[in-house]
Amino acid sequence: MGGEQRYGEFVGVRRHGYVAELVLDRPKAMNAVSTEMARSIGAACAALADDRDARVVVLTSTHERAFCVGADLKERNSFSDAELVRQRPTARAAYTGVLELPMPTIAAVHGFALGGGFELALACDLIVADPTAVVGLPEVSVGVIPGGGGTQLLPRRVGAARAAELVFTARRVEAGEARELGLVDQLVGEGDDRTEALELGARIAGNSPVGLRAAKRALRLGHGLDLRAGLEVEDAAWRSVAFSGDRAEGVAAFNEKRKPQWPGE
Repeated sequence: MGGEQRYGEFVGVRRHGYVAELVLDRPKAMNAVSTEMARSIGAACAALADDRDARVVVLTSTHERAFCVGADLKERNSFSDAELVRQRPTARAAYTGVLELPMPTIAAVHGFALGGGFELALACDLIVADPTAVVGLPEVSVGVIPGGGGTQLLPRRVGAARAAELVFTARRVEAGEARELGLVDQLVGEGDDRTEALELGARIAGNSPVGLRAAKRALRLGHGLDLRAGLEVEDAAWRSVAFSGDRAEGVAAFNEKRKPQWPGE
């Protein structure tokens, strides 16, 4: 494992070969997302988006009882209306930073993943959770709505009616039910969420980085389109990789019965 690069006080990036671990590290506040932390998440994601050696990003937490409890409501309570308006772009940039990462992303969730914390997980392509995980979007219980992508990402996972029930009731969902409903993708042993997510990331990272990014682009851009339009999105993604160095290496390695050495271009 490589060393850790810090982005402010509360966010780090650790390298595990081609897997980058994006670490939420504000344990005294159970990773509540303050303005400073949001700014750091956005900065880390901007750097990762431009990093051609990062084939997969795994989002993790250093707090043993929480992934992230959402927005820092103590900080929010101190804001004037004008300050809240000024802070909004910074908060949005943190969530869209994760959402728009061009490589596959995996959230490793244990303990509480609530509000903006669950939205950070929803912004990832896959969610690995352990049995202690408790997820939910409780924003309407404090007079707001999910504002980090939750109203758009949750129905894409579980359908409109189920998402409406979860958002309107503001209820918390424990790990077993979360897996049944599709709120998380894999349920692993207690305390194993990070390890399993990193191992999954390593398996994914063994594939072509050009192919992975193109596949993610096709999946994201094609979702919700009618079939004909979706197939056009897929075709454009295929054309972007068909004449790449990765494609040439992949075919050559298959025929020569060896492991590919991806050029990443």
